[in-house]
Amino acid sequence: MMERFPDIEVYLASVAIDRVNAWLSEALDAPPLSPAGKGKWKTHGHHQGEAVPVLLVDNAADGFASLWFDSHHTPWHTDQECAQHAAEALQTEVRCSLGGWHPGDDPDRFWQVMPGGQEKAIEWPDSGR
Repeated sequence: MMERFPDIEVYLASVAIDRVNAWLSEALDAPPLSPAGKGKWKTHGHHQGEAVPVLLVDNAADGFASLWFDSHHTPWHTDQECAQHAAEALQTEVRCSLGGWHPGDDPDRFWQVMPGGQEKAIEWPDSGR
């Protein structure tokens, strides 16, 4: 049995709110995102009878939006699993942490998932910029 992360966070290269809403509706039976302050949107989905709070923050990191599921009751066990689903559903590049973060881990190592299934570990932010 795969360990469930306590919450799930992925970073989206581009955000078409309509597409995100359609995906969240399908994955979590969530109503459309509603504004929750400057550059923030919220909704609540459900998975297996449990509430799943969702927060989308525009331009959270390096031009990427953060999509955070504040629950371990999601259809995905890990950030990586969520990123794979999101990349296909939203047809955009998605990034996530390489795994559960532990003190001493390199905080700049991320997993990059592209639509079509290409995946690799990257340094982010890219130190070469």
